[in-house]
Amino acid sequence: MDKNPAPNESAESVAQPGELAPVRPIDPRQRAAMMLDALGFPVPDVDELDAGLIPQESDEGTEHLEATILGSNRVWDGGFLHVDEVELEMPNGDVVTHEVLRHPGAVAIIAVNEAGQVLLVRQWRTTLERVTLEIPAGKLEPGEDPQECALRELQEETGYSAGSIRYLIPVACAAGYSDEIIHIYLASKLQPGVAHPDQDEFVEPLWMDLNELVDMVLDGRIEDSKTIIGALAWDAIASRL
Repeated sequence: MDKNPAPNESAESVAQPGELAPVRPIDPRQRAAMMLDALGFPVPDVDELDAGLIPQESDEGTEHLEATILGSNRVWDGGFLHVDEVELEMPNGDVVTHEVLRHPGAVAIIAVNEAGQVLLVRQWRTTLERVTLEIPAGKLEPGEDPQECALRELQEETGYSAGSIRYLIPVACAAGYSDEIIHIYLASKLQPGVAHPDQDEFVEPLWMDLNELVDMVLDGRIEDSKTIIGALAWDAIASRL
């Protein structure tokens, strides 16, 4: 699922939302160098890195696993969430019904400063009934460009505006029951400003060293999935050279 519009074509972008891999994958070290260079961090000369292609994964041969959608019925409407009952014919011919939580999609931002620290926010999460530590994030408004949403959410929650922003990866949060996709961005060249959180948002921004953040992920002190994935992805890029 990705009904959201693609990011602005004029913006710096590594991949487009919904693209899990480029058509011609490049060596991970070169991709990491290109990402760091675009964000303004010192890296070795990209041209000096190996540019060998890596194998491209193919979806061929998975037809025997695919189900056929026979129909869908909306059974619940919320403020922005909806639940559908989807009727499927499975590969063996059985007809089953799956409940699917429909979500408009969201963005999350790995915002880094010149010292390599990551910007996080503390906020109350009613679902967990406690305060969590996360990267800035927010849901897409109808028809909103994901990149514009990322810039907006970063400024609203933390007050920082980004001089450089690049698409990192899409994340299917709970593919077993929801179509939500979170588009994770990397933001740098940050300028401080005044935060404007939503009326029901009470957010406390803070900076953290990347190594400390990864330690918190690996020892279980951070449970939020987008923060875990974003932190490990950024750590992989920053340490791959």
